[in-house]
Amino acid sequence: MTSALKDSLQHFGLTQFKPEWGQIRRGIEKESLRVTSRGTLAQTDHPRALGSALTHASITTDYSEALLELITPVSDSIEDCLQQLHELHAYTCANLPEGERLWVSSMPCLIESDEQIPLARYGSSNIGKLKTLYREGLGLRYGRVMQTIAGIHYNFSMPECFWPEYRALKGASEPLQEFQTRQYLHLIRNFHRYSWLLPYLFGASPAVSRCFTQGRLHDLEAFDESTWYKPWATALRMGNLGYKSEAQKSLFVCYNELGSYLDSLQKALTTPYAPYVEIGARKDGHLQQINTNLLQLENEFYGTIRPKRVGDSSDRPLTLLRNQGIQYIEVRVLDLNPFLPVGIDAEQIRFLDAFLLHCLLSDSPACTRVSYNEIEENLSRVVNRGREPGLTLSRNGQEVAFAEWADELLQDVGHAAVLLDNIHKTQDYSLAKAAQLAKLTNPDLTPSARILREMQEARLPFCAYTMGLSAATHARFTGKTLPERRLQEMQEASRLSLERQAAIESEDTVGFEDYVRQWTLTAESRKT
Repeated sequence: MTSALKDSLQHFGLTQFKPEWGQIRRGIEKESLRVTSRGTLAQTDHPRALGSALTHASITTDYSEALLELITPVSDSIEDCLQQLHELHAYTCANLPEGERLWVSSMPCLIESDEQIPLARYGSSNIGKLKTLYREGLGLRYGRVMQTIAGIHYNFSMPECFWPEYRALKGASEPLQEFQTRQYLHLIRNFHRYSWLLPYLFGASPAVSRCFTQGRLHDLEAFDESTWYKPWATALRMGNLGYKSEAQKSLFVCYNELGSYLDSLQKALTTPYAPYVEIGARKDGHLQQINTNLLQLENEFYGTIRPKRVGDSSDRPLTLLRNQGIQYIEVRVLDLNPFLPVGIDAEQIRFLDAFLLHCLLSDSPACTRVSYNEIEENLSRVVNRGREPGLTLSRNGQEVAFAEWADELLQDVGHAAVLLDNIHKTQDYSLAKAAQLAKLTNPDLTPSARILREMQEARLPFCAYTMGLSAATHARFTGKTLPERRLQEMQEASRLSLERQAAIESEDTVGFEDYVRQWTLTAESRKT
């Protein structure tokens, strides 16, 4: 046993870390806008060659008909996961309407009004119409432009064999699923404490088009006549102009135990919120939002990380978690990296795995209202001023230099990297940590700094600059030919998804408004 491995085991209070425990399971959900050659949002329908957005397992849409979401299967291989994502991009780019391409930035393209943002459509089935109704409600509540922001969601879980052995090491005697759930909550609390590090390292949204801010208050500065920015910003996507909700600031979502987390969201799902009541559930006799509560559905809660469990489309997420516990976690704080073909690469994934393993294995104090507010403030500082010289964060009520705390945290993550290196017979995880440490020493290496530097050197506004990167990425994928067998598999998946959508549409037995009432009653029945 090397001294580094011995130190790392001791750091986490472990006597061993078995090889099979390193078979981390991961999946990636990557969003991208479809745009025209002029850099405007595509107004075309979801391409039929990509299958049904309602039923396709790997290619769907998010908020808008023009906001694609590509989803990899779960894999314990980083290489296979990225290969799947590259193939999905190649197939998608080959089947886009003439002149369209995928926008490579998290912040959106040229959009002059909400009316230019078509809601995602999922067919005539009740579940399909419910998904569109939900999006109509989001647009009324937050504005459609905010919903065109794209990101990468990283799904992470430890292998099943890890949990009984880790429970034994911890000396716990509770049922295995309860132990697993408790440990994932442990991870989530630590993730919140340290999540400010990720926008610094990987944030790639320091600037936005001026059209994005129309009608909204902000404190951005002028980069040029068509671009706003903040000189030290890292990830405006995670700031007040991004996925933030004034309404949800009233929520104190606590992750100390599963019951308190579920109850806080359950209350939001069943409590009317005055501004949404004023909007009204109906307009001209037609539904325009699912309900007038603080949250229409569970996914409306904008968290940086979510506890998740796989279930049928008819299963409510909170019901699944309440009955079966947490199966995996979803990291939601990551920007698209416009310099990478699919927005993420193996180095970043290795660092994320080590970071999340550190969050799981390290001590994790309970959250309080005070710590909750401190966490939100730290994230805000890094999002808006992360590269600012002399930046400080608040740690347990005391100001500490960002660079000092980040260095300490990276050294701690390095212990998890050593455990993964040892298992995989490599140094790649430690090298991934070292690459992030270099960004701390030299902020110019961060994606956010590179974007602003290249925009300044080329004297290009945000949209023109991003359009150039998008065109280059599109050319890369359209110049790549998929193996014939893989192409046929993807074409067959699209065809079958259209058949499944048709079958769902033929099976509805109740009218849409009755369906919505039944759906709402499902939430009300869990009200505490």
